[in-house]
Parts: sequence; structure tokens; C-alpha cells
Amino acid sequence: MVALRFIFSSSLLILLLVLPQALLISFGSASQIRLTSTFSIQEATIEDIRLAFKEKRLTSKQLVELYLEAISKLNPILDAVIETNPDALIQERDLKDITKLPILDGVPVLLKDSISTKDKLNTTAGSLALLGSVVARDAGVVKRLRESGAVILGKASLSEWAHFRSFSIPDGWSARGLQGKNPYVLSANSSGSSSGSAISVAANLVAVSLGTETDGSILSPASRNSVVGIKPSVGLTSRAGVVPISLRQDSIGPICRTVSDAVHLLDAIVGYDPLDEATKTASNILRLDHHIKTFRREGAIVIDNLTIPNTQVIVDGKSGEETALLAEFKIELNAYLKELVKSPVRSLADVIAYIEEFTEQEK
Repeated sequence: MVALRFIFSSSLLILLLVLPQALLISFGSASQIRLTSTFSIQEATIEDIRLAFKEKRLTSKQLVELYLEAISKLNPILDAVIETNPDALIQERDLKDITKLPILDGVPVLLKDSISTKDKLNTTAGSLALLGSVVARDAGVVKRLRESGAVILGKASLSEWAHFRSFSIPDGWSARGLQGKNPYVLSANSSGSSSGSAISVAANLVAVSLGTETDGSILSPASRNSVVGIKPSVGLTSRAGVVPISLRQDSIGPICRTVSDAVHLLDAIVGYDPLDEATKTASNILRLDHHIKTFRREGAIVIDNLTIPNTQVIVDGKSGEETALLAEFKIELNAYLKELVKSPVRSLADVIAYIEEFTEQEK
């Protein structure tokens, strides 16, 4: 609601339009973040990056260095990134013939801190309770990103436990990541729960990122931070290895600066994963318009623009969704925690006990 007030004041609207560059300059970004002689990360898209690779104006390692430098300068203010990958610089790609490589080859990607990586990065959903836990394997979407040649740059902040720590905590807050801030208006709500993924892209800390959504957690922060988010249908992208809320609703999707970048990232992570049964079902789903044409062809009467009188009751979370999600969260989180190779907590009850014991650290 805070951001919407800007449209009613011309002077404030002008401020909003010029603020991104002014904000970056005030942070020391525009004048102090080192650039290669012919490439700037400001507003850079995947196509811009690939062209720079092709023309030998940029290497993957140089690009990682630029983003790490931007993170070091802006993250103390924005709290968008929980941690960076200590191995990001050694994931240098051989870009001798960029035209024959996958489109994400050499491109850094930030992951929401609920997406598991089998490397030196932690996967904690923003909670200190999972700090030091060890996952069995990369999440399904991370496996696909690595196969596409993407560089895992680090973990983005989020609303703790994907906003299931409490419904009353501020959007974008977690014990590990602190309070994520909207880069356009620092006092504005960055939304969540994939807040850091959206903030990072908006502030040019990375070109592309991944978020997760159960109900609004990709689309809402993307909207609040003026970037592009896609929430895929359940099963199009694997949820295996991702800290869950509900297998009925959870989905993993891209948050990027442009629609084309979001499509490129989505293409890289879509597909069947034997560790997520929903991906098998989704691969057999036909498009909605195909079904409607079939209904009409077979004589069914299809009513367009139908008014459903109890729509508000259906979408009201308190009418059932919140109750169902709370029950599913317990079941799914317990299953996720039990699969970890090592973890300080093994159940939702353990997590609650941890938070109660370490209240000062977890607030």
C-alpha cells in the first residue's frame, strides 16, 4: 500500500522515476563499483551478457566479480543476499564458442535460501535453526541449472520459513537475512516471501534469480520491486530439495528484469524429476484452451465470464487455505527435515523449541 501513494503526486512520481539511479549513486554503486572497460552490470540482461561473452569483452569470472562487488557495497543497506558462494569464482566456464552453449552458460544465478545446494552454501529458509544443516543433494532445479552451465552465486534473503515463521512478521524479514529493503524506496514494503530474489535483481546485484511461491511469494515481491516474476503451474518445476509448505501449491519460478530473461530461466528448470511425482503428472497436462475446444467439439455448453457468488469466501484465506496450509506445512517440513544428512532440528516441534530457546537470536 505504501508504494501506491506515489501515483497520486506528480512530484513524488518524478522522485520515484529518478530514484533508482540516485539511490545507486548514493550507495556508491555507480561511481565506485568496478566495471570492465566495455561492460556494465546495470540493467544487464542475459542477451547482453551473452553478447559480451561472444565479443570477448567479458568472462564469466569477471561477471561474477562485478556482482560480488555490487553485493559487497549494496547488501549492507538492502539485506537482499544472505550469503555468497565461496566457490562462485572457480565455476569459470569455457566460453570458446558461446553459440553452441546453453543460454545460461556462465550466467550467475541467485537462489532463494529455501532452495538446497550440495556445496558450501547453507540452506536455512532464513532461520538460524537450520544453520549448519547438510542436504543430501542439490534441489532438482539446481541440478538443472548446473547442467545448463549457470553459476550459483549465492542465497537470497526471504521472509523466514517462506513467511510461515509467523503471519505477523514483516515481509522480507528473517533471523539470518534481517530486513530486506525495497531498492527504490527503502521504507516501502519489499513484500515476500521471495523478497531477496526480487530485491537483488531490481538493484542489479544479479541479472536473474529463483524464488518459490505457495500463494503470491513470487508475484508479489516481483511487483513491489518492479521486476518480472513467473509462478509456474505446480509440477512444471521440481520442488525436490526445497524447504516446503504445501506440495499442493508450492512452485519454483524465475524472478528477472525482463520477460525474456524469465523465460530463459524457466526453460532451464522445467522438466520431469523422479523425486517429485507432480512433475510426471504435469508433463502430461494439456493446455486449457485445448480442453475447452474439446468440450465445445463434443457438444458441451461452455459459459464464459461466469460470475461465482461465493468467490470472496473461496479466496479468503481464513475460510480454509490458511488452515490447510498450516497442517500441510507440519507434514511436509517434518518429511524434509528427516531427509537431511545433518541437522540441528528434525521436526517442526524441534524448530519451535529452538526459536523459544534462542528468542534473542531469532528476533
